[in-house]
Amino acid sequence: MRGQSLRRTFNEHWETAVADHGDQPFLVFHDDTDTTTYSYRDFDQIVAETGGTLCRHGVRRGSAVHVALRNSPAFVALWLATARLGAFLVPVDPASAVRDIASQIRRTQPTVGVCARSRAETYRAGAQGMVPTILEMDETTSDVSPDGPLVADQPVTVATCDIALFDRLAVMFTSGTTSEPKGVSLTQENYSTVGEVMAAAVGLRPEHRWLVALPLFHANAQYYCFAPAIVTGASVALTRTFSASRWVHQAHELGATHASLFAAPIRMILARCGIDRPPLHLEHVWFAQSLGREHYEHFAELVGCRPRQLYGMTETVAAVTGDTSVPLRHDVIGEPLGSRVVDVVDAEDGQPTPPGTPGKLRVRGVRGSDLFQCYLDDQETTNRAFTDLPDGTSWFDTGDLVVADPDSGMYRFVGRADDVIKVSGENVSLTEVESIVAQAPGVLEAAVIAQPDPIRDHVPVAYVVPRDSTQPPDVDALEQWAIGNLAPAARPRSWHVIDELPRTSVGKVRRFRIAVGTASVHPVVDLVGRTPDR
Repeated sequence: MRGQSLRRTFNEHWETAVADHGDQPFLVFHDDTDTTTYSYRDFDQIVAETGGTLCRHGVRRGSAVHVALRNSPAFVALWLATARLGAFLVPVDPASAVRDIASQIRRTQPTVGVCARSRAETYRAGAQGMVPTILEMDETTSDVSPDGPLVADQPVTVATCDIALFDRLAVMFTSGTTSEPKGVSLTQENYSTVGEVMAAAVGLRPEHRWLVALPLFHANAQYYCFAPAIVTGASVALTRTFSASRWVHQAHELGATHASLFAAPIRMILARCGIDRPPLHLEHVWFAQSLGREHYEHFAELVGCRPRQLYGMTETVAAVTGDTSVPLRHDVIGEPLGSRVVDVVDAEDGQPTPPGTPGKLRVRGVRGSDLFQCYLDDQETTNRAFTDLPDGTSWFDTGDLVVADPDSGMYRFVGRADDVIKVSGENVSLTEVESIVAQAPGVLEAAVIAQPDPIRDHVPVAYVVPRDSTQPPDVDALEQWAIGNLAPAARPRSWHVIDELPRTSVGKVRRFRIAVGTASVHPVVDLVGRTPDR
């Protein structure tokens, strides 16, 4: 928790960054053909124009602006403009289906909707006439040019109202592995807090530059890259799409010093980057989700530093833990960052678990400050997630299982509570098995799900995507490999070679969409509104 005198709105942080670093680069946008750099002062004028456009269309304090855009200057401008107006952003997957768009709009009732011109037909079908104004963008620099759709007759250069710390700034729909997304409500102070905490966690300075290739509508890019850059006056290199084969070249060409990724994109990069790749000398790389040792060491060599694993959720705002081992490791999420307070309790009785025993992770904080505010239109789920305490703090139940190393005290991520299965009485983490199976010869990535078994309770079943589709791995060879690399209870009882895994927008496997016994799954949109280059 933070001192009262230091509390600021996110809009105040942006205004300070413009005043202190006006001539310094803020955004370096790279699309398929060109790279454009905007200084803090240049981009503040774009924010002012965007604010004027939103005002002209009726956006006021408390209004919602629904945004379905790929990475683009317009997305960033809309986010900062809503902060200035006291409104809130609803950033969603630009590849959302008609049904998803309809649900999002019905739940948030936006005054303005923003979509790509190329996907306007789908967006308008989902809006169903519920949005008074819909603005169409090209998702290029033309959107924020002097004759672009965000130009205003009366730019908004300062906040239009007295913005409060707990004013809502965003509703972010979670893109987890369950079928029903929750709307996570986030405040001005949430974004202020995450910027300050994550900047301090990496020692961010104005000369640093984050590379953002993950989708901007997701928490990772907003929390761990953009917000701390704004707090410190650093810059962000933003790519329009994620390209596994181009990522290393982009990091080199755009002068990146920092990056943040998930395990799935890292594995794609390792599989797709060519031998002509330039050497990288990044200062810091965050990564989330499990990486096997082999993949970790290979990626560390590729980027020029040892990546640091962290753990966080959309709901926890700033990361909860980060690896502080010397040297950094591939298999731990570390210890609490900064002033974070955590607790690990038994999933059944809620009592503290001893080191070496998996338990459910709880995080203590203040709702709307260093924890999210609430779940949109779902008081019952909000009440279940929080245990409020007399001092004004709350325990948030993450639903994730971790285990503390008896010697170092470092936490290791085990998985969601429903990712851990009993196999003949032994606990098996599907998440851990996946990270190991993904290192098998000929395998690009893997998903492991549970199948009921009349003798063993449940058994793991593996679905693997081949590194080379023309030479898929042999199932017998995979079984022999598993004998040498997995404990008996963790070895998959059957193997399926498939074309693609169903994933969320940032690469999390949607296990519920994989049916046991099928030989393939349908291709899905992945990472950035298109299938990844392979």
